[in-house]
Parts: sequence; structure tokens; C-alpha cells
Amino acid sequence: MTDFNAITKVVVLGGGYAGSVAANRLRLRPDVEITLVNPRPEFIERMRLHQFVAGTHAAAIGYDTLLGAGVRLVVDRALRIDTATRTVELGSGRELDYDYLVYAVGSTAAMPASIPGAAEYGYPIAEWEHAQRLREAIGKVPADQPIVVVGAGLTGIETAAELVEQGHTVTLVCGGRLAASFSDPARRSVGKWLAGNGVDVLENARVAEVRRDAVVLSDGSTLPSAVTIWAAGFGVPDLASRSGLRTDALGRLLTDETLTSIDDDRIVAAGDAAAPSGRPLRMSCYAAQPLGAQAADNVLARIAGAEPAVLDVAFVASTVGLGSRAGAMQFSRRDDTPVNLHISGRVAGLIKEKVGLAGPVGTIRKEARKPGAIPSFMGLGRRKDIRGTEPEAVSHP
Repeated sequence: MTDFNAITKVVVLGGGYAGSVAANRLRLRPDVEITLVNPRPEFIERMRLHQFVAGTHAAAIGYDTLLGAGVRLVVDRALRIDTATRTVELGSGRELDYDYLVYAVGSTAAMPASIPGAAEYGYPIAEWEHAQRLREAIGKVPADQPIVVVGAGLTGIETAAELVEQGHTVTLVCGGRLAASFSDPARRSVGKWLAGNGVDVLENARVAEVRRDAVVLSDGSTLPSAVTIWAAGFGVPDLASRSGLRTDALGRLLTDETLTSIDDDRIVAAGDAAAPSGRPLRMSCYAAQPLGAQAADNVLARIAGAEPAVLDVAFVASTVGLGSRAGAMQFSRRDDTPVNLHISGRVAGLIKEKVGLAGPVGTIRKEARKPGAIPSFMGLGRRKDIRGTEPEAVSHP
């Protein structure tokens, strides 16, 4: 029989889309003391940072509107996890002890050291502080001055689209194919909107150097650039590796299929910084929130002495916003590979706003009102890779 008189301390590291859901869901048990550690006092809608940069939408929300009663917010930065003593060292010098820990530190920008000037003159857009700095820089630039966006994934596309709709002169340097994760029909739809609205799209063009006022391409040509936005790839915080936990090559925490660290069964991961079986899911809010729910469920299962559930995940679609009135929605197989079916135009734009942007905050609030309200899965059956095989097992020591 479970002893509900004993208090179990759970620390959640990271108050993003995954961590906020996990913290709210842990309230399913009244004997769990929940501490959410986040470096900022407000929740940042990361998927709206391109809108914040363009001045069309806010991106910060008070946690007092998102977290349920009983979740304690600690505004601080985690420096190290000491698994031997089960404590988290914080930037303020404080320490938090835990019985279980949810590792949901998310992702950040990846600025390439191999490209001269990228880190010095490129503006990332992955975090709140990045977006504030970028918004200030764009605010000083006349609309007719060129802005170069590097990276033609969904973040780069949305940023270019938002800025051109606000009257800026924008060039999108793809580095490969435009919207490479989409099918060819969907890619053509996105490209048509961008070109029709004035974005100069350079597919397969690669950056060789970033200067204060220009971008040099690998073919030697130079693009004038008053502001260069770097949206080409993401990395993750190095907290896991600094704490002696095993990670994949990018730094994501290695877990088994229950999202449990392969080094310590008191640590469960969720979101962009998790690598189940060494094969992480696409970095996305779409995956982060159900993983946050499952991470909480699996911590609660361990507290109850039950077996944690195996990851159950399937993708069905991804969306990209094209300014305020349009978008593209790409449908996919369970393994996240695209099919030749998409929706474009105003309908896709409405879906992006209602489901892709407003929906995740609503999900967090739903868990705050009623823990356990959202499903902790995104499909039926075990997750499979693109070859249709079950994921390889990753053993605990």
C-alpha cells in the first residue's frame, strides 16, 4: 500500500512547454512537493519569438496564470546535478534536494564556430534574450535596409515571413532546400508565398562569412545586410554532461524508452533535451508537451512502485506560419516523414494560430486546472523509426 503521508520531493528543471506541463501534472498526487526551476520569472512562448521580434505579438506570460496551486517556482539557473547526493546546485549558490528530477531544460541556438563572424554579427532567435536583442536591432533599421535570415527551416521561414509582412526587405539564405522537412508540393506552396510577398529566397546558397553589414556566400558573392538573423539549427544546454550524465553527440540526455536516464532512475527527461534510446524526436512543442506529461506520469509511477510506461509517440503533421494570414500544414506518417498531402493559405494560417500557437498555452492551463487532463501519448503503439523497426534498447548500468 502506498504511504501518502511521506512527502516526495520532485524538482523540474526548465519551465518551458515540457516542464510546465510536467510540473502541473505532478499534482495528481497530494504527497508530492513540486519545485519548478526556471532562469526567467515569466513563461516564454518560444513559438511566438519571431512575432515578438517583428513587433506583432507579445511572447512573455506570467507563471501565476499557468501554474497550479502547489507548484513552487524558483527563478534561478541550474549549474549542476549531483546524483550522489540528489541535489541541484543553482547559480545563486543555493542547493535543492530531490527524490526525483524531471530534466526539461529545452534547447537553444547553435552558432557555428566554423563560420567567421557568425557568433559576432549573427543574431540568434532561439531564446527570450536573443529575441529582445534582435528586436532592438531591427527597430533601429529603416524598412528599406536589407535583412538576411540564414536558415530555411520552419523558424527561419516564419521569421522571414513575419518581417516582410511588416514592410522589411528580406533575403532568406536556405543553406539547402527550403522547408526540407516538407513534401515537394508543400515546399512549392511556401516558396510561392515567400516570393509573392517579396522575400528573396536563395535555395542551396551557403554562408561562408558574416560581416557587420554583409553576408558572404560560399560562391564569393556578397549580400548587404543591416541585420543578419541566424536561424540555422539548435543546440541544447550542457547541464547533463557537466553533471556526469551520458548524452548523445549534441548533448541531449540519454534515456531509455520510459524517458528515464540510463545513468540514474531518479531522473526522467522530457522535451528537446531528451534522447530516448539515443534517437531523439524532432525538436518541437508538438513533442515536448506530451513528453512532459509522460515524464510526470512515469515519476508518479515510480513513486507508487509501478512500472513506468514505454514511450508512445506518433507525429501526424507540422505547420509553418506565413505572416498573419497564411500558412502551410504538412501531414506526415507516424515517423514524421511527410506525405503528399498539405493545406495551405488562410485555413492553414488559422490552424497555426489556434492550434500551433495558442493551443500549447491552453494545454498548460488545462493541466493547471485539472492535472491529468491531457493525454500523455501522441499515437497508437510503440514508436518506430523510418525503417519500421522497434527502437533499440538502451540499458541502465
